[in-house]
Amino acid sequence: MENNIDSNEVKNDNAAINTPNKVAQPKWKEHVKNAWDLIKFAAIALAIVVPIRMFIAQPFVVSGESMFPTFDNGQYLIVDEISYSLYGPHRGDVVVFHYPEDPSRFFIKRIIGLPNEKVEVKANSVTIYNNENPNGFALTENYVNEKPFTTTGTWTTGKDEYFVMGDNRNRSSDSRMWGLLPRKLMVGRVYLRLLPLKTMSLLPGAFKESK
Repeated sequence: MENNIDSNEVKNDNAAINTPNKVAQPKWKEHVKNAWDLIKFAAIALAIVVPIRMFIAQPFVVSGESMFPTFDNGQYLIVDEISYSLYGPHRGDVVVFHYPEDPSRFFIKRIIGLPNEKVEVKANSVTIYNNENPNGFALTENYVNEKPFTTTGTWTTGKDEYFVMGDNRNRSSDSRMWGLLPRKLMVGRVYLRLLPLKTMSLLPGAFKESK
């Protein structure tokens, strides 16, 4: 925190020394000095803000209803970009990513299947098969409040591939339609819901599956 200095109260110890009167500098030099101070301030601000904006967190606004009721249209979110560089994504995380068919667009979905798993969607239930659970286990999915959902099928993820779905199953374009999500397209997990204020929360929508 910077300390405020009132120039009217600051005294120079050398003020008592008699010195010749200084010649006033031209106006243009004063303007140049002010402009230079502004440039230095802007450079310092950018040096602090840009790395945070690019590598640590980004703001996003929800558009659409594919994650309803967990997230509503127009909600303002902050996405954590750094955590996944320290550890991998988890099942149940809500993530923002570049849409595989058009990387200029951003999607928000929930991670359902992790790398090297089989995901079966059938009879309003999602079952995961992996090395630890060869017979499969059904996801709890307390975040889904709309059943039945119409899609059925089986998908197998490879290395660094994820199966993602929207919580609003019948109104979501996700891995059931356009395929698996490569890890490299993930921006990060949703860390903070900032607006509206009445919905502000940390790690909104987070859900940790027991298996």
